[in-house]
Amino acid sequence: MQVVLTTPSPSNTPYLHSFNDPISLSASPFPAPIQPPTAQNLSLNYKAKLGRVEAVKGSGIFSAIGRAIEEEEYRKARAEVQRKGFEIEGYSIEGISIGGHETCVIVPELKVAFDIGRCPLRAVHQNFVFITHAHLDHIGGLPMYVATRALYSLKPPTIFVPPSIKDDVEKLFDIHRSMGQVELDFDLIALDVGETYELRNNLVVRPFKTHHVIPSQGYVIYSIRNKLKKQYIHLKGKQIEKLKKSGVEITDMILSPEVAFTGDTTSDFLLEPRNADALRAKVLITEATFLDDGFSIEDARERGHTHLFELIEHAQWIRNKTVLLTHFSSRYHLEDIRQAVSKLQAKVSAKVIPLTEGFKSMHS
Repeated sequence: MQVVLTTPSPSNTPYLHSFNDPISLSASPFPAPIQPPTAQNLSLNYKAKLGRVEAVKGSGIFSAIGRAIEEEEYRKARAEVQRKGFEIEGYSIEGISIGGHETCVIVPELKVAFDIGRCPLRAVHQNFVFITHAHLDHIGGLPMYVATRALYSLKPPTIFVPPSIKDDVEKLFDIHRSMGQVELDFDLIALDVGETYELRNNLVVRPFKTHHVIPSQGYVIYSIRNKLKKQYIHLKGKQIEKLKKSGVEITDMILSPEVAFTGDTTSDFLLEPRNADALRAKVLITEATFLDDGFSIEDARERGHTHLFELIEHAQWIRNKTVLLTHFSSRYHLEDIRQAVSKLQAKVSAKVIPLTEGFKSMHS
């Protein structure tokens, strides 16, 4: 860090000093001639230097430096603590997603992490992890996640995977247990498309079909509420209570799609009739690996990914309140991503937000 210090001089010109450089206390730019030292000279020089240091202290230069250091350290510490996330439809969604490098999207209110390409510390405290497919940038951090939870004495997590990879995931953990001579405890759930799993009494999850180059699936998290059946709306409280005690089912269970996560997929997921809930969830978290003419739609499809142009083409099917775009190619800068987002935003009623943690400006 550098600080601009102004020393008294006829021109009042500011000098730029590094903290590692000595600060000249003389107004003259030229050093004084060296005199042979004598006892008297040494004593006088010492007193003169002491006087000059005391004068500098009194001038406030050192206190200004101290304040600058404190402010810089505070800024750094605060940046470390602050989350780089979004408040979206009542959820604090955060994470990182860079195509081919790492994807992990976290929803702390649901205690959920979607994919775990590496193991960001903020993912460790989530009780549930949903794996969309077996590419390393989406599953590579799984063993470390389980081990770190054990290190922190957290309860074994629940991990959801496509049924086709369950056996291989178990083998992976067996290898780590053998190599590390450690216990790695977790619940592994093979959840197939169309099946439902209760996360807690007011929350369930269902996978939906996606289209990648290897087996894959997305997930929809639903909230649950019970609504009184229409035929009983006219009844009074005591009558309803009597029916309830007699064993009559007086309510309908209402599932409301809250958050949908696609992972890696082509745009074909948008056209799947059974994926309607993913496209009407409050929040859709989906990929847009390629954003411009540098890669064609055919290139994206060949790699099992979605091009922004396809999202624009099929925008009429997107009925979500917010769309969080992820998995941009590392070739892009922040400016490219923001420009692309503005193009999609013009075509949909949903609010479009890019997940840009890990991306840099072209000017940086």
